[in-house]
Amino acid sequence: MEKKWYVIHTQTGSEEKVRTHLQNRLKLSALKEQIGQILVPSERVSEVRSGKKRISERKFFPGYILVQMELTDEVWYLLKNTAGVTGFIGSGQKPVSIDESEVEYILKQSVERQEKPIPKMIFQKGESVRVIDGPFVNFTGAIDEVYPTKGRIKVSISVFGRSTPVELEYWQVEKI
Repeated sequence: MEKKWYVIHTQTGSEEKVRTHLQNRLKLSALKEQIGQILVPSERVSEVRSGKKRISERKFFPGYILVQMELTDEVWYLLKNTAGVTGFIGSGQKPVSIDESEVEYILKQSVERQEKPIPKMIFQKGESVRVIDGPFVNFTGAIDEVYPTKGRIKVSISVFGRSTPVELEYWQVEKI
């Protein structure tokens, strides 16, 4: 049999714990040859807390993990009876595999976002923001331009009654 990718539904927030449980159960089982990779796709995001820039992990699909396996009754039973697993994605009782190209796309996204963290906040042109760091702290303005690859935005703020464009880092502003 060929190994295919399946999506397992877990309790949200316990994806890593379920992955560890599965790996431990497989070590003790004769079915370890039928199961390949067990993935929890995630990305690194940057944010500012208490004035400090921090990088944290965020799951692409909270509550789901990807498993590469040969779907047999024994493997299905082992996975279904693992602590934290609530079910499989599929129609009815039988899990449905996902396309290999989808998994490749997810893995590619995960690798890219691990190397270069994305901002936790997403800004759009026209949104109102307040400056929380730098020489224009406590000024408010509207976003004129967004540069997502640089992690910067151009904001028009009112200084002495005149609109002044200022380029700021994402972490230097907050949405109003």
